[in-house]
Amino acid sequence: MATTGRSAEQENPSEEAAEADEKIAEIEDRWRRAVADLDNVRKRHATELRRATEAERERVAAAWLEVLDNLELALAHAEADPSAIVRGVHAIREQAVRLLAGLGYPRDDETGVRFDPNRHEVVAVVEDPAAEPNTVTQVVRPGYGTDRHQLRPTAVTVSKSRG
Repeated sequence: MATTGRSAEQENPSEEAAEADEKIAEIEDRWRRAVADLDNVRKRHATELRRATEAERERVAAAWLEVLDNLELALAHAEADPSAIVRGVHAIREQAVRLLAGLGYPRDDETGVRFDPNRHEVVAVVEDPAAEPNTVTQVVRPGYGTDRHQLRPTAVTVSKSRG
């Protein structure tokens, strides 16, 4: 038998090129669809994030409305009984502190505790023979938050190391 030099499995070069072109077109189509799907996911995520942010802002603002209402009420009664405004402002301050704590930012205004650079901001170092070294002796400005989520550190004076 004579052989022609080509096996039965070999195809004609133009058929191979056509098959390769089809595969390339299919891969390109799949790539374009994947890119479009990814773009849709990105857009959907951005929309959901915007909605969640708006909802959270609304929730926090609504929580502060009661504090504002109480301030206005205290001011409206200030002329009738000036001492009442002081009591009212104290009550409103406590309400605001509770609100911040409810949002995950409890008030930090402890003295006599060991200085912690994660919670405290030193504004002064003082000599205090009655206090242990590196102890918070005075809170200048209260802080709000926890070690993990701090809104503002506590501004403190700290006792100097003895030496």
